[in-house]
Amino acid sequence: MSATSHQQHRRRRTYALVATAAGLATAGALAAALPATASPAPSGKGGHTSRYQDVQLLSFNDLHGNLEPPSGSSGRVTELQADGTTKTIDAGGVEYLATHLRQAREGNAYSVTAAGGDMVGASPLISGLFHDEPTVEALNKLKLDVTSVGNHEFDEGSKELARLQNGGCHPTDGCYSDKKFKGADFPYLAANVLSEKSGKPILKPYWVWKKKDVKIGFIGVTLEGTPGVVSAEGVKGLKFKDEVETINKYAKELQRQGVKSIVALIHEGGFPASTSYNYDCDSGSAGSGVSGPIVDIAKNITPAVDALVTGHTHNAYACTIPDPSGKPRTVTSASSFGRLYTDTTLTYDRRTGDIARTSVKSANHVVTRDVAKAPDMTALISKWNTLAAPIGNRPIGYISADIVKDGTESPLGGLIADAQLAYGKELDPETDLALMNPGGIRAPLTYAAQGAEGDGVVTYAEGFTVQPFSNTVNLQDLTGAQLVQVLKEQVSGTNAASPKILQISAGLTYTLDLTKSGADRVVTDSIKLNGAPIDPAATYRVAMNNFLAGGGDGFTTLGQGTNPLVGTDDLTVLQKYLTANSTPTSPIAPPAADRITVVQ
Repeated sequence: MSATSHQQHRRRRTYALVATAAGLATAGALAAALPATASPAPSGKGGHTSRYQDVQLLSFNDLHGNLEPPSGSSGRVTELQADGTTKTIDAGGVEYLATHLRQAREGNAYSVTAAGGDMVGASPLISGLFHDEPTVEALNKLKLDVTSVGNHEFDEGSKELARLQNGGCHPTDGCYSDKKFKGADFPYLAANVLSEKSGKPILKPYWVWKKKDVKIGFIGVTLEGTPGVVSAEGVKGLKFKDEVETINKYAKELQRQGVKSIVALIHEGGFPASTSYNYDCDSGSAGSGVSGPIVDIAKNITPAVDALVTGHTHNAYACTIPDPSGKPRTVTSASSFGRLYTDTTLTYDRRTGDIARTSVKSANHVVTRDVAKAPDMTALISKWNTLAAPIGNRPIGYISADIVKDGTESPLGGLIADAQLAYGKELDPETDLALMNPGGIRAPLTYAAQGAEGDGVVTYAEGFTVQPFSNTVNLQDLTGAQLVQVLKEQVSGTNAASPKILQISAGLTYTLDLTKSGADRVVTDSIKLNGAPIDPAATYRVAMNNFLAGGGDGFTTLGQGTNPLVGTDDLTVLQKYLTANSTPTSPIAPPAADRITVVQ
């Protein structure tokens, strides 16, 4: 889901119908046949150049620095089978992603690779510890041609984003080797991110891919709501404009330059009706199986744009959504963490310079781990792991089983909230409770050993992967009435359509009635602290990270707290709690997810 907060830190803790039996048939494809006038001969054969040229568009999104295969549910995808059942497949890891992309390009002379943002940020230790230089190096080796920015590209602010684009050593941490960081070989596109001072985009708004007489323009935007999901420091001095208006503006500019084929890279997404990556979201009618912000965006982007590559919601879909003229248009998203890639065929009409949209085909494919590892990626991972090992391999705690982050209320969410409450009491014994935003929990804690540490051992690297943002844990006072309002903001206002359920510390309990709508879904009379009803007039001392304390994720009432106290970073808090409450012979068990009573 959408991510959360992000702050610079010296070491950058720097986050239906079944297709076919094989489950890999085209999902969301338009009419599959080539235009009737297309020549079957390849371009140039017999002295004749075909009117139509197929261009392969490979795309992915929301990699978040996951160079190594993600663990637990973050490293699996669900596949719908021919008989209606589902199975899970282990997926992801750039050693495998590189192999899959290179194999997919074979035999495709016209191939371009694009991404939908959040390539970096909220990254595991191997990348985050080094300000995501390892991920940019990996993307260069993957031959990524272009990407939009996502909200996480602003975790460390626009100056750091410019460094990732242009190269140079980190201003605080310097160089990590004897070679200067050269930056991204591909352009980051930020058409709707403007400097408040100049009023102009901070990076290129668009880029044109050319091969012989074929050219396709790419426009890149991030979600207009980025300031609401990034720390204030990360977006200081920037303005974020409407996605549709921006894309339509630059589509006209590209057309004036003679570029008629256009793809939009949009870091905003949707929610398919199924979690299976190969679910046919067009099975009822075009785009009927997907909802969320991308639907309205897609319906309003000029028909001059031929396809949309999207992201942000970490979901998988290859749908068609009608454009303003009512014609279907391909909209894709490839889940997250490098678990999938999308292969889209764009048929270029040399006579018009445009894409023959009735021929567009698109499908998501699993980055399976049953292919050979790409040796250059293995070497890259080894290099950075060697640098990270002295920090990352240190044990910080012990668990008796997987502690998952999934669910309305997750065991890991409860553990983190309990850790922040315990730390809050160290700062101020009057601390009453802790709140944790779900988007700030980036991975589960898995019992199985990730390396040589042994089963049940939690290493610093694993803790870093769970909480990579370097948020501080802060205290502030809220009235009981404000606390009730905060809980209602989980399911109302900007969170009405897509609730963000805060993870809560032990002692706070309430009922979430999903049969109701809006703020009424939080049953006011059920809210209790240590068994006692919340007193609207009383003052409560609440621990939370600085992102929430700033009103992030639509929790505007949290931005009104008083008597603030800023503590240490959240990973240190989790580490202290795990170390104090677990040993090899007495590991922590997953907390019961019983603080929120959910009525369906």
